[in-house]
Amino acid sequence: MTPSSSACPPASQTAINVLTALLEARTGQQIAAYRSWRLDTALKPLLRDRNLDTLDQLVTQLLEGNDRLIGDRIVDALVNQETSFFRDAQVFEMLAEAVAAAEAGGRRARIWCAGCSTGQEPLSLAMLFADRHETTGAPVPEIVATDVSDAAIARARAGRFSQFEIQRGLPVRRMVRWFDTTGSDWIAKPDLLKRVVFRRMNLMADPAPAGRFDVVLCRNVLLYLSATTKEQVFPKIAAALNPGGVFVMGAGETVIGQTRLFEPSKRFRGFYETPR
Repeated sequence: MTPSSSACPPASQTAINVLTALLEARTGQQIAAYRSWRLDTALKPLLRDRNLDTLDQLVTQLLEGNDRLIGDRIVDALVNQETSFFRDAQVFEMLAEAVAAAEAGGRRARIWCAGCSTGQEPLSLAMLFADRHETTGAPVPEIVATDVSDAAIARARAGRFSQFEIQRGLPVRRMVRWFDTTGSDWIAKPDLLKRVVFRRMNLMADPAPAGRFDVVLCRNVLLYLSATTKEQVFPKIAAALNPGGVFVMGAGETVIGQTRLFEPSKRFRGFYETPR
């Protein structure tokens, strides 16, 4: 069987249902019916690797159960991993203010990046606060970053990025300061990688990282979760925050009408806080 170089034949509705159900069961993320085209796009490399022509053939292999890793690879391919360095720069400016406020008592702040994808967001935070430390002597926050995808966490820990990825949000000064080049790729220096603890975590099923945090970022993750799954996730995030802790969502996301565990921040526009 030779994989086609053109688009895959349309998947049956049964195959679409199996794949979307697998993703939701494993991660809580949903793929709306009108976006089912993502299945073909995201899974084409996996089809090629397995010398398959169609998504139906892939689903057959999944259901046969002879390869325990195939489900993991399907989920890794389907999880939305869109990210970039310093995505929405104004968010990072306000985050610096929020962390400074948390440090007012003289303690080291803690930040949790939930749904960190391939690591650009937490590494951006690490660069931001390392630069601040060099300028002002302020403490560097502890940064914990989690994602449901084993493949994404492996890439984040490796700190290896393409030329395209490294140029999305990074000025030359930071590229040279924090990364080395290997061929066409850029590798984060050990001094940067050691500033972030990367862990695999399923927001829906796994406990939050130990301890309390001053800031939790969960940007453009809950957007893909069902209302029922959000009801499980919001309390987990709220419990992980210190009183008055800051919760950061994506620009198109809100807690309003979904939970009373957070309230709009009066200090940081667009952020949310836990009650004090």
